[in-house]
Amino acid sequence: MKKCHACNKDLSIGREVNRKDVCPSCGADVRCCLNCSFYDTKVSKQCQEPGSELVKDKARSNFCDYFSFSEINATGGPQHDPAAARRALDDLFKK
Repeated sequence: MKKCHACNKDLSIGREVNRKDVCPSCGADVRCCLNCSFYDTKVSKQCQEPGSELVKDKARSNFCDYFSFSEINATGGPQHDPAAARRALDDLFKK
């Protein structure tokens, strides 16, 4: 499910996200870094796509050719669950 990065409400967009699309609930730009599957605060330019250009305002719409709507977490990247990560490691190493 696609969610807005600003209000976390579900977005019913069944087509490719347009640069001018906004969230019907809060008016936030939809095609922005904070809604992209490549957005990651832990890497250079906060983007996992090495060919991307620097985008200063991650919450505003932009012309990035690599945009891919994140359906994992609207706040940017996969949700981090330390307990689940620990269980996965324990299972991997049979601890």
